[in-house]
Amino acid sequence: MTLRVLLADDHPLFLDGLRLLLETAGLQVVGTAADGATLLQLAERVEADVAVVDLDMPGTDGAAATEVLVAAHPDLAVLVLTMHDDAASVHRALRAGACGYVLKGAGHGAVVRAVRAVAEGDVVISGDVRGAALSSQNQPGARPSTVLPALTDREHEILSLVARGDGNAAIAARLHLSLKTVQNYVSALLMKLQVPSRAAAVALARDAGL
Repeated sequence: MTLRVLLADDHPLFLDGLRLLLETAGLQVVGTAADGATLLQLAERVEADVAVVDLDMPGTDGAAATEVLVAAHPDLAVLVLTMHDDAASVHRALRAGACGYVLKGAGHGAVVRAVRAVAEGDVVISGDVRGAALSSQNQPGARPSTVLPALTDREHEILSLVARGDGNAAIAARLHLSLKTVQNYVSALLMKLQVPSRAAAVALARDAGL
């Protein structure tokens, strides 16, 4: 099935170029927006698999829009495509629920691969910002308890099942969710916990007593 993509960026030339890139690669762009509020309205009207979102937009910015999108549309994966490579921007996007974070300087192929990857439930972090994404994990004295309270009840539930060794299919069956929804939740958990793998998330969860 052709992947359906929403795009949000307040620079028309960049938006047009991104649309051309994705459509040339065989993806279907089902809507474009120049601000977060318009993106949220589009998400209510059209079916999409991925939203590619810039952070800097007027009104409702990309991180705020991402948080609303993830809560309202758990099957929709959000890929942040931005020029910001600082730790604060990365952490804010990940905490909001983005499944991927890629810099605008990435090659065309890398952007297309990132869109396809997050649609499959994978976590994608641009190599240039991966260190920033994981930085808080390496701070002296950091404990999982400083991260886990930021999770929603559903995320806590899924993390507990991951920690006991359940696979995505088993979690989906237990919670009566689609497999893709569980994949997106797990991807978001890795981002929020700021860990590079499922195994690292399990270690954090067990340390936290889950």
